[in-house]
Amino acid sequence: MPLTKMEHYLVLTDDIEATRDFYCQALGMQVGFRPPLEFPGYWVYVGDTPCIHIAEWFTYTAHSNKQGIPVSSRAAGTGPVDHIAFVAHDYEEVVARLERCGVKAARNDVPGGTLRQLFLQDPNGVKIEINIRNL
Repeated sequence: MPLTKMEHYLVLTDDIEATRDFYCQALGMQVGFRPPLEFPGYWVYVGDTPCIHIAEWFTYTAHSNKQGIPVSSRAAGTGPVDHIAFVAHDYEEVVARLERCGVKAARNDVPGGTLRQLFLQDPNGVKIEINIRNL
C-alpha cells in the first residue's frame, strides 16, 4: 500500500478561533468542509486538500480517549516533529502578507539562488517552513 500524498496534520489548541485565523489570514488558507464531529474544530484547506485540522484540546482528548485512541500530551514546541513545510509562490507577497498580520518570520536564502525560505510559528508554537522556489 504505497502512500500517495500527505493530507493533514492536527493542531490541538485552547483557542481554535485564533488558530484558524492565523492559518487563514497569515497563510491564506480557507476553512472548508468538516464533518459533524463530536468536538469543536476546523478543517483548513489549501486548494481541495484539508491540510490542517484544528481541534480544541479538552473535547478532542475526551473523544479520542472514548475511542481508545491515545492523544499527545501537552508540551512546549512540537516534540520530535521540528516543523511542517509548505510550498508558496511570490516571495514578496508572502512576506507582505505575514507582515500585515504581524507574523515575524526568519528568512533563509539557500545557496545557489533557487530557493528562499521563511520560518515562523503558529499561535501554538508549531514551526512552519514556507519554501518559495525561484524559477
